[in-house]
Amino acid sequence: MKSMNRRFFLQVTTVAGGGMMLGFAPKVANAQFGAGAPLNSNFFIKIAADNTVTILSKNPETGNGARTLLPMLIADELDIDWKTVQIERPDFDDKKYSPAQFAGGSLATPQNWMPMRQVGAMGRQLLINAAAAEWKVPASEITTASGQLMHKASNKTASYGSMATAASKLPLPAINTLKLKDPKDFKVIGTSPKQADLKEIITGQPVFGIDVTVPGMLTAVFEKSPVFGGKVASSNAEEIKKEPGVKHVIVVDRPDKADPAIDSALIPGDPGLESGVFIVADTFWQAQSARKKLKVTWSEPTVARSQISSASIAAKAAELSKGTPGWNIRNDGDAPKAIAGAAKTVEAAYAYPFISHAPLEPQGTVAHFQNGKLEVWTTSQIPASGRRLAAQWAGIKEDAVTLHMIRGGGGFGRRLTNDYVAEASYLTKQIGVPVKVQWTREDDLAHDYYRPGGFQYLKAGITADGKIAGWHNHFVTFGEGNKTMGAAAMGPTEFPQPFIADYKLDASTIQSPVRTGSLRAPSSNAFAFVIQSFIDELALAAGKDPVQFRRELLQTKKAAPAPAGPGGGPPPGAGFNAERMLGVLELAAEKSGWGKRTLPKGTGMGVAFHYSHQGYFCEVAEVTVDARKRVKVNHVWVAGDIGSQIINPSAAENMAQGAVVDGIGAMMGADITFDKGAVTQRNFNPWTPNGTGHPLIRMAQAPPAIEMHFKITNNPPTGLGEPSMPPVIPAVANAIFAATGVRVREMPFAKSGYSFA
Repeated sequence: MKSMNRRFFLQVTTVAGGGMMLGFAPKVANAQFGAGAPLNSNFFIKIAADNTVTILSKNPETGNGARTLLPMLIADELDIDWKTVQIERPDFDDKKYSPAQFAGGSLATPQNWMPMRQVGAMGRQLLINAAAAEWKVPASEITTASGQLMHKASNKTASYGSMATAASKLPLPAINTLKLKDPKDFKVIGTSPKQADLKEIITGQPVFGIDVTVPGMLTAVFEKSPVFGGKVASSNAEEIKKEPGVKHVIVVDRPDKADPAIDSALIPGDPGLESGVFIVADTFWQAQSARKKLKVTWSEPTVARSQISSASIAAKAAELSKGTPGWNIRNDGDAPKAIAGAAKTVEAAYAYPFISHAPLEPQGTVAHFQNGKLEVWTTSQIPASGRRLAAQWAGIKEDAVTLHMIRGGGGFGRRLTNDYVAEASYLTKQIGVPVKVQWTREDDLAHDYYRPGGFQYLKAGITADGKIAGWHNHFVTFGEGNKTMGAAAMGPTEFPQPFIADYKLDASTIQSPVRTGSLRAPSSNAFAFVIQSFIDELALAAGKDPVQFRRELLQTKKAAPAPAGPGGGPPPGAGFNAERMLGVLELAAEKSGWGKRTLPKGTGMGVAFHYSHQGYFCEVAEVTVDARKRVKVNHVWVAGDIGSQIINPSAAENMAQGAVVDGIGAMMGADITFDKGAVTQRNFNPWTPNGTGHPLIRMAQAPPAIEMHFKITNNPPTGLGEPSMPPVIPAVANAIFAATGVRVREMPFAKSGYSFA
């Protein structure tokens, strides 16, 4: 086998019965490949002698569309008709597919745009070379189309399948000789094929993790302490063993030394297995019925854990806001002096709550340990971490674990952590038979890695000519000292830092045992609400139209370069491009008719933009608010810049529309609160003061019109699942102000008396 370059080689093998199988495999992980895109993944193409083409879609699928998108990139460069493609999902295998078998961060497109196209182009070139050798003609004279090879001069044609076996035996062409398609010649990329698994999903076929069954499988539920880190002091386990269908009741006393992170205020990753009581039965109904009779006395690790409440958190934030900040994140110029000398000053305090990921499919995993090996079926977004935890809690080496990636019913970042994998892996080792550990909705809400709440206390000055004179933000978040919890940090380049000469960002932390993690558009989903709402307040103080105020801000000469990040490289967010953001601002204003429409009383329009995950999005919302503070979002215009190519227009539109609906739902009623150290929320019932509801938006509450407009720019394509979400919340908040004259500074808006119409 010839080496393509020092770091990568193309694997080509002959498929049994004729044909070929090919794909990239890494020699050095994380090396750069193609046009600057990291090849952290592999892809395999199988071409059978009967011309059947199978493409393996390597990434986990949780509704993000990667199962369809990645094969599209290969299929186009391979030059085959999409209707002939069959898609398969491989098991997790970091030796074949590298560490990038994961779903998160809107990274599927930027990480795979070039590598997957090159895989397809390599396959096409091998087939051309095989035909050239058989026909004894120059390879340059052979063309392809729809899975067929053609030589015009001799009028010879052949299917890919007929040449596949010969192609699998050829030496590899040099990678730098591959010719990728001009975008104008794309036939699959830029189209909207039917999504993989669509028929199975809409007809209720078993495609999700919750559907997995294996012969001899038992089902388990797991009762854990309502206070994070609590342990079982006593239980009526012996009585529960007598309940119908119950096979095992296992009390887990998790040793602290197994992973100290679980008892720390800072939990950086997977905690693995917590203490609790497993109830294992023939069916889920039997296990859950027995669970309702379970009585547990919990021994809490510290008094502080049991005392935490949402009220105490808010009181502590207010106290910290009046004192000296814990540390400074960024300090350009002299913000206090600039603000003191301004013509006007504006102060505002904003707050946003902890919220749950709330996927429709609760967590769960099937595992089977036998003969020293473990087989796992899971919906993990990071199966590499899942396999590591599975091996740890089964007491075996990782290479003894086979992990099957199953479609997840939503993830939004919750499945980045793998506690449910640890639970099933531990349990099957204990009982010696295959087992499904199935969480309930109540489990999911009570034991999530929540989007962290936070508080921001802002003050800014406005000059006589309506410009920002200085900006000071005291950011109160969660952690210890200057170390923040997962997804609870704010970086030194957060907008509008580069455009204000006198800018100060301070921070303080509140200690908390609450587990936090990444939720769709981590941090940005809250920061955009605060920053873009406050910018609207400044526009009002300056006496300027909100769009014009933002336009002028983006056209301000950058005040200071971004500081170096870890290792000397640029920090996250340092790549912000004002011209690209200005482009989507203008597009959103144009499409929404900003400033050109007469709106009835009680109706207003709001605008907001945000940059995250390499995507630039601006959104305009039109909202009507009645006398009872019932809100109807009538229309949302979305303008996005995600680069030079929209790979799957229909999927892109659906994802952006889903992000808008998701954001609006979270804005209105999503709220995780705490009382005596425990989560208050129990299910998706409506929000009420001091209630137990964490509602999802209903279909009737979604905007009847969500327009998606893409601005095509000469930049590498990137993802959009995350960056399309953050702007909608401040856009709606600003629209509510335009309609009512009342500013909403706290999420969920239900706390301020608002509800959906």
